[in-house]
Amino acid sequence: MTLPAGATDPRRVGGGDLNEAWRVTLADGSTAFVKTRADARPGEYALEATQLAWLGEPGAVRVPAVLEVDDRYLVLEWVEPGRLDDAGAQELGRGLARIHAAGAPCFGNMGRASAGGSGGDGGVVGSGEAQAPATFGSLQLPNDPMADWASFYRERRLLPLAKLAHDRRALSPGALHALERVCERVEELAGPAEPPARLHGDLWAGNVHADARGHPWLIDPSAYGGHREIDLAMLRLFGTPSAHVFAAYEELTPLADGWEQRVQLWQLLPLLVHALLFGGSYGAAVEQIARHYGR
Repeated sequence: MTLPAGATDPRRVGGGDLNEAWRVTLADGSTAFVKTRADARPGEYALEATQLAWLGEPGAVRVPAVLEVDDRYLVLEWVEPGRLDDAGAQELGRGLARIHAAGAPCFGNMGRASAGGSGGDGGVVGSGEAQAPATFGSLQLPNDPMADWASFYRERRLLPLAKLAHDRRALSPGALHALERVCERVEELAGPAEPPARLHGDLWAGNVHADARGHPWLIDPSAYGGHREIDLAMLRLFGTPSAHVFAAYEELTPLADGWEQRVQLWQLLPLLVHALLFGGSYGAAVEQIARHYGR
């Protein structure tokens, strides 16, 4: 455990599957949340701090303030936990709609895409800076920009995950074949074209934190520019979020026709991640969905 200088009274709290999470008292007497682990990658916590700031820019859903960043730990303001009430669920729905509508410069990394570039991805290239990967637990996926969402979803998400899962025997050969068929059809399956939305990127229910007053906060992002239905599909997958979230979202920014038929298409992403990280029945769930869309 590595804590910031002067921190005292560390108390372990619930966190993710990768990091240790602590409630500490800082040198100035304030309470803070610290995530840390011995093998954190250089720049990992700085990237998370940047992603939190990017999601917080629209001022639509609360994100914890970053108090200190180090390669060994990330210090955030402490948010006293509570329960998301109906008003908070509506606040979350409206807030997600506004964050998505704030947009992203490209399908992919948060950095700018250069205008008139001539990269190998349909004329969209990075800003010249290294493209930070998307992180899901211990997995990393490429975030290099692509010209359209269907191509990005196929090349930066489904195919890398499918091949890795097959290599690690988390997917059967039949499941891999079904996913490859989905990738062949993804342009026709993806629905109407939309501009890149500003995504949380790992929006399962555990990454929506409720404070003591019932307000929602977004934590643990894997933010990038993508299709807004991805966040909503992931939120539907694990847990049972209130219907008020989705009703409030659609009041502000209605979803495109046919979104109901695309929910499981987007859920292939988190299910593949879970098949790799946890095994179990997730691989079978991926195969069942892939066979449905790939037929």
